Amino acid sequence: MKLSKAKRVEIISRVLDELYPDPAIPLHFKSNYTLLVSVLLSAQCTDKRVNLVTPHLFALADTPQKMCGIPQKKVEEIVRPCGLAPAKSKHIVELSKIIVDKFGGEVPHTFEELESLPGIGHKTASVLMVQAFHVPAFPVDTHIHRLAARWGLSDGTSVEKTERDLKKIFPEKDWGKRHLQIIYFGREHCKALGHDPALCPICGKIK
Repeated sequence: MKLSKAKRVEIISRVLDELYPDPAIPLHFKSNYTLLVSVLLSAQCTDKRVNLVTPHLFALADTPQKMCGIPQKKVEEIVRPCGLAPAKSKHIVELSKIIVDKFGGEVPHTFEELESLPGIGHKTASVLMVQAFHVPAFPVDTHIHRLAARWGLSDGTSVEKTERDLKKIFPEKDWGKRHLQIIYFGREHCKALGHDPALCPICGKIK
């Protein structure tokens, strides 16, 4: 007999809490600004690689004020291992100038303001809102989008729909935690390729 969605959500939540009771954000950062830059660099790049690159970048400039004084070509040279270096370096320098000129040197703390910055989309803004400013948000990356469809929590038609569906399913107070738990679970237990549902701690229980 097929499990109800409510029962599947109950099982998913329990397993995630057992495996990752207190999940930490996988990027290394020491301020709202360094988190913003790290999340921007993580687009189409692994967190592990970002964490190898950012110490070199932040040794050079770890505030928007300092970054404004660094030539874009120098930033591009450092962030090249993260991919899309010309665009990412341009966005880092430009958003740093905007933060200094428009926001008094502090990373803005609304979705609208964050998404107005070069290179900052809704997912990045959501990460900042929930991790830096503790405002309820549910950032959806490729792992979350994939697993939500695999687990029957959303239909996979769009990232936007997945976000809306997951926000309805999970309590608002758990959004920040669930988002990280699902990312870790997707990386470690529920991979896109070569996945055996019978051996998966969640799929084996809900399928």
